[in-house]
Amino acid sequence: MTEIIAGVEIPETQAAYEATVLIRETTNPLIFHHSRRVFIFSTLRARELSLRPDPELLYLSALFHDTGLLRPFSALEQRFELDGADHARKFLLDRGFSDAAAEVVWTAIALHTTPGIPGRMGDEVAATNFGVLTDVVGLGLDGLDPDQVAEVTAVHPRGDFKNEFLRAFVDGLSHRPDTTYGTVNADVLEHFVPGFRRVSMVDRIMGSRWSA
Repeated sequence: MTEIIAGVEIPETQAAYEATVLIRETTNPLIFHHSRRVFIFSTLRARELSLRPDPELLYLSALFHDTGLLRPFSALEQRFELDGADHARKFLLDRGFSDAAAEVVWTAIALHTTPGIPGRMGDEVAATNFGVLTDVVGLGLDGLDPDQVAEVTAVHPRGDFKNEFLRAFVDGLSHRPDTTYGTVNADVLEHFVPGFRRVSMVDRIMGSRWSA
């Protein structure tokens, strides 16, 4: 039976089904519900902005976008966004998707926390970012139908999302703080981790090996 939430049809492809099972079983309710909300909000925002993302690629981007905060997706010493993007790309390629399709999903995930740039890129990349911004910081929420928003959160409840989501960032990044350089993720560690001080571009320039 087709699953429709707030007027948004959940893709029924084999890859979408396998990704849903994988993310449900290997992450946690916080990330799973957040990721599904991101897909729905991404789709609603895309309609509002006259974007036409491929639903399956958008769904896969949404489901994998925060997996890098958790093991087994965070084994490498790199930005967590790249962890999720790398795993998503492999997931797609292993299932016969084209290199181009895999690259779209990779880019959507890799840039989903980067301010200003995703919205100027392809529809899947832009929509993923808009969906993330809606669910995390409420950007664009006022423009959505309150009944649709209520339906989304009834199916995929937020619970204590603000506190639990910030804790997930601390848990997922505090052991690799250097990977947060130049990203919004450093904001979280600076707020919650005692003694953490972000390295600034000024620090890097003044501390370089050049004499002047």
